[in-house]
Amino acid sequence: MLSTAPAASRESPYRCISEVVKKALANGPQIVTKRGVETVIVLSVKEYRNLKRPKNSLVDFFKDSPLRDMDIDMTRSKEPAREIDL
Repeated sequence: MLSTAPAASRESPYRCISEVVKKALANGPQIVTKRGVETVIVLSVKEYRNLKRPKNSLVDFFKDSPLRDMDIDMTRSKEPAREIDL
């Protein structure tokens, strides 16, 4: 659950940031606004990594592919490699 951080009133910016970080660690992601517009979200590293983590492994990805039942010819060509200029 996201919550909006309260607007800072002439407090030290470091104190405000510290409070937002504490709330993000205790209560989950915090939305920070700038002039009333939602601008950034502060969240814990654990939550960030959980969001960035792939949902499936690569093996599961290929197993779940709609192409898994297609008959694909995987034999390698016996022809020599073509010449290229480097």
